[in-house]
Amino acid sequence: MQLSAFVSASGRNIGRAIALRLAQAGVNVIVNGRSDRAACDAVAEEARALGVQAEVAMGDVGDPGQARDLAAAALDRFGTIDILVNNAGFRPHQPLLSITDAEWQAVLGVNLSACFWLSRAFLPGMMERRWGRIVNFTGMNSIRGANGYAHIAAAKHGGWGLAKAIAVEFGPHGITANTVSPGPIRQDGEEAADTSDQAKRIGVPLGRTGLPAEVAAVVALLCSDEGAFISGQMIAVNGGAET
Repeated sequence: MQLSAFVSASGRNIGRAIALRLAQAGVNVIVNGRSDRAACDAVAEEARALGVQAEVAMGDVGDPGQARDLAAAALDRFGTIDILVNNAGFRPHQPLLSITDAEWQAVLGVNLSACFWLSRAFLPGMMERRWGRIVNFTGMNSIRGANGYAHIAAAKHGGWGLAKAIAVEFGPHGITANTVSPGPIRQDGEEAADTSDQAKRIGVPLGRTGLPAEVAAVVALLCSDEGAFISGQMIAVNGGAET
């Protein structure tokens, strides 16, 4: 069975690594980004070089209309989306009492509502094929709670809860849903020496920051046949740091 994936925010960093890791496994990919078309085009070209089909879908998954259009375009291109990776994140630092209603909704839109909108769009096709994988993301600050991140923590806990609910409701249809929590991960172009202080400050026992490819490897397992008995779980990829 040929599989297709939608990976939100996949023009760089963790999203890019996930899209390319899935392409290495023979999965067709929709590369999504909000503003940097050139970066998304480059990822799609890399994926095609691995022998799969890849398309770019530009748009803001945190906007309900754009999320609907992005899902429709993906389904029109590949017929079904078997793997959904909700990687997009919006993480402004704001003290709770300064957050406006609009700012609260903007954070929830990208970090939580997008997971619901895209899952709702792709689940019917997964049910029809009796195979599907959904991966949401949380993070260390969200799990621990952090000053200035109340809206993000609320949204990311919501995405974690959504994954658990999907795992229960849709498990009988051969669909799994899980959540990944990355620790400090290097961005594209960063060197280990540039991020070592960050790892020490956070208390990462391995003494270094992680690589996008290391997060992508876990996501690839969850999205594979080998990961078919892992569902409703949260997996931390954080070098042993306390979550």
